[in-house]
Amino acid sequence: MEQRIGSSSQPLEGAGFDPAFIPGLTPASGRTEEDGPEKEPEVADVEEAAAEAEETAEASPSEPEEDTEADTDGPVFEASDRRARMVADHRGVRMSLDDQECEFRWDEIGAVETETARFGKRYTVTVHTPDRRWYPIEIEAPARSHFQEWDAQLDAVLDAYFEEEEKEGEAAG
Repeated sequence: MEQRIGSSSQPLEGAGFDPAFIPGLTPASGRTEEDGPEKEPEVADVEEAAAEAEETAEASPSEPEEDTEADTDGPVFEASDRRARMVADHRGVRMSLDDQECEFRWDEIGAVETETARFGKRYTVTVHTPDRRWYPIEIEAPARSHFQEWDAQLDAVLDAYFEEEEKEGEAAG
């Protein structure tokens, strides 16, 4: 009787373990091992590229910044605590929790909902998108009296920007 030493399982094959399993796939760098070592750019090439970049920068006027004074005159809502932060202004709604951030432009928002806790100091803002997804954020207020102030500020922002986008869409259609 023969006995085998070691594992009886065969090595797995497939694209999940070996990208070369699928014909036509190339390594991420775009070159194969047969191409040889990567060629270092010559100093003259680097200097030419830098000179071209300077010429194009001088030729084109500087781009106006996205936040202009005319746009920032409107209402702004901002609320934050030690972990969470929410800002709603002319650009849209930006939320962050710890190191996670998300941003919604006004044309990406279907609805904005606010909710206050019956007990405690949590203020919840939920952004709903047209594709039936929602993104809630809870902000702990310093006092329950901030809820009414925050609701008024957020309503002012929504009235100024959210409704404006709908009116523009109706006028175009």
